[in-house]
Amino acid sequence: MTTIDRFRAAMRALPLVAILRGVKPAEAPAIGEVLVEAGFRLIEVPLNSPQPLDSIATLRRRFPDAVIGAGTVLTSAEVRDVASAGGELVVAPNFDRDVVEETVRLGLASLPGILTPTEAFAALKAGAHGLKLFPAELASPAVIKALLAVLPKGTPLIPVGGIGADNMVAWRAAGAAGFGLGSSLYKPGDDAAAVKVKAAAILAAWRP
Repeated sequence: MTTIDRFRAAMRALPLVAILRGVKPAEAPAIGEVLVEAGFRLIEVPLNSPQPLDSIATLRRRFPDAVIGAGTVLTSAEVRDVASAGGELVVAPNFDRDVVEETVRLGLASLPGILTPTEAFAALKAGAHGLKLFPAELASPAVIKALLAVLPKGTPLIPVGGIGADNMVAWRAAGAAGFGLGSSLYKPGDDAAAVKVKAAAILAAWRP
């Protein structure tokens, strides 16, 4: 199974990306444990976290059945760093053609950030495997519906930013393929017990 196959399988199983912005390498295994136990299979460590590549490498070794990757990936060199650490998923806040093309060249899954139809189509043309609607606070479920009306059928569109257990239903009804979950799931200082409680609330909203 290729990395892209693994990414797509994870999206089918539970299309929720756990964003561990600010996690430290020593904390990553315990946090990862409760997430994987809860059913999460997509975990992202943003590169503006402490020693993010160490956390990615640790999570990749510890949880081989999960798809582990990086967020806030802004350059082709960073894509290569993520690949060297064992990462399989490259998430960005923006669309940068070089980043998407390097991600595809290395066989990793690409989720660039978009907010407009122009960015969305350009990202897909560059080879993106899904689209991160970011920041979702600047959009709405109506925007998702409008984008999906013109994007190629089956394009995974994933809102990120301000998404939590209290507002997932409307976005999902509009066609969101999944969500990226940041502070509603994990914020710096949260221990595994806190993340377990947040994960349970999110999954209850996802699977009412």
